[in-house]
Amino acid sequence: MERVADAWCDGSALSFRLPDLGQELAGVRLLCAFLGHPAFHAVPEERRWELRVPRPDVARVEYRLELLHRDGHRETVCHPGNPRRAPGGFGESSVLWCPDYREPAWLHLPAAPGQWREVDLPLPALRAGITARIWSPATPTDRVLVAHDGPDYDRYAELGRFVAAGVAAGLFAPFHLVLLPAGERFEWYAASPAYARSLASGILPKLAAELGTDRPVIGAGASLGALAMLHAQRRDPARFAGLFLQSGSFFQPRFDRQESGFARYLRIVRFVGRVLRSTDGPAVPVAMTCGTVEENLANNRSMAEALRAQGYPVRFAENRDAHTWIGWRDTLDPHLTSLLQRVWR
Repeated sequence: MERVADAWCDGSALSFRLPDLGQELAGVRLLCAFLGHPAFHAVPEERRWELRVPRPDVARVEYRLELLHRDGHRETVCHPGNPRRAPGGFGESSVLWCPDYREPAWLHLPAAPGQWREVDLPLPALRAGITARIWSPATPTDRVLVAHDGPDYDRYAELGRFVAAGVAAGLFAPFHLVLLPAGERFEWYAASPAYARSLASGILPKLAAELGTDRPVIGAGASLGALAMLHAQRRDPARFAGLFLQSGSFFQPRFDRQESGFARYLRIVRFVGRVLRSTDGPAVPVAMTCGTVEENLANNRSMAEALRAQGYPVRFAENRDAHTWIGWRDTLDPHLTSLLQRVWR
């Protein structure tokens, strides 16, 4: 059993403690969606709050605490008694490692030399523009991987570090890594025809000219970014050599009615429905990952099955985690590694 201060996992259960320390709290809740936001119980004689819940099928847990003060004020904080933190787009969370969790080995490997630069990409069809960051290895190459939510992929899931470490270790051939910022994410990445056109006829040709290659790219994305990459590949398949899709938002009414309040829910449902009803498709190698406790797991299983039936060589892996950047980071190897090896033999 591994124990870090006031949060630990004994194999079958997760335990948390919070000293009251004179705060005179009226209540404490664990904020973790897949655990159902359970409440702590008070232990007045020891001036602390405690929680013990059955361990779900995960190897790590990201969470925060909601503190209810006696004056009615609510406060959301990281767990003071747990020094481990996980990054994310909405700020840091506390993280509990279970005894069987292991960080990826590549985090401790040296990085290949390379250079970063920025390229401005105007998008007239969207009346907007973005600035992509590109990492190029010291070794000349005509291979390119393009990632949606690229800056966040790099900041929170260490995608750039993974690529440089993998190149240095000879795990895969050197390639240019292109990080595309999301722009109007909830609009552009929600199966938007205008964005798909901009990617195929604007972004990718401009990148090809910048990098001196017209070779089809590998497209990568997580959540809505994965959906948008599949949408673009279905519309303009000649531009893509492979897809790396993590926890894609492949919404279907039978699985995802809880998402129906999302403004572009119906547009996503219509696109996903067309893909599922197709009898064949513009097949390329695909690697898909999804967390074991994600709401997206059922629709990802369904999409993987549909793409496989349409001739896509699909490898689908379920990771014992949730919808988190670290969960996606932890599956880069071996799943993105094997896709790169398959596409760029």
